Amino acid sequence: MTVQSKPTPWYLWPFVALWDLITAIVKLTGRLIAILLGTVLMIAGAILTALVVTAPIGIPLVVLGLLLVVKGFF
Repeated sequence: MTVQSKPTPWYLWPFVALWDLITAIVKLTGRLIAILLGTVLMIAGAILTALVVTAPIGIPLVVLGLLLVVKGFF
């Protein structure tokens, strides 16, 4: 059974690119390191978000860390 992939719509490309980046990080580092790195990024992002001035940097860090943890577990 072969799976045929459809072309990605243009509006979903940023999400696919982010998921591919996270997949590459997990492949390079391994699952446990990816989970630990994701946790560290979430903590750092939460600290930066608490400082209101750096919230635009902290929120994406939290999201990236959460995605790394999810990808590491599954």
